[in-house]
Amino acid sequence: MASRPGRGIPSGVGPAGVAARAEHGFRPQEALRPLAGFFAAGLGLSALYATTGVGLPCPFRVVTGWDCPLCGGTRMGSALLHGDVGTAFADNALALVGIALLGVSGVLWVLEALGGPAVRPPLALRRLWGRTTTTQRLVAFLAVAAVWTVLRNLL
Repeated sequence: MASRPGRGIPSGVGPAGVAARAEHGFRPQEALRPLAGFFAAGLGLSALYATTGVGLPCPFRVVTGWDCPLCGGTRMGSALLHGDVGTAFADNALALVGIALLGVSGVLWVLEALGGPAVRPPLALRRLWGRTTTTQRLVAFLAVAAVWTVLRNLL
């Protein structure tokens, strides 16, 4: 690792190094591929449910009787296809917020891929992201999903 001139501190250490590592190698064109696949699958399942009433059964719900973190996602997509945001929110608020965030990210990445400006999260959020490992992010995601599951089934 190279040192900063006159400081003896490796260049990848400190706030600037954390932000640089968090940004390193991001290409919106590559991020759009899985995101487009995710939205295409969701749109397909939602359209199938909206037109036929056929959806995928949830194994977690079959076994436990509780809604999983994604239960209501197909109904939510169907409600969105009909322009009913209130029903979509009632079907699965957490998934709706997540879909909205992914959608905004996707639009920004498309604009960047077409030559527009690179829009990134605030520096503080990028620094926090850079200080966490993939395992820590996964544990945080699963903790939010677990809390959402308990809250939506008890309230």
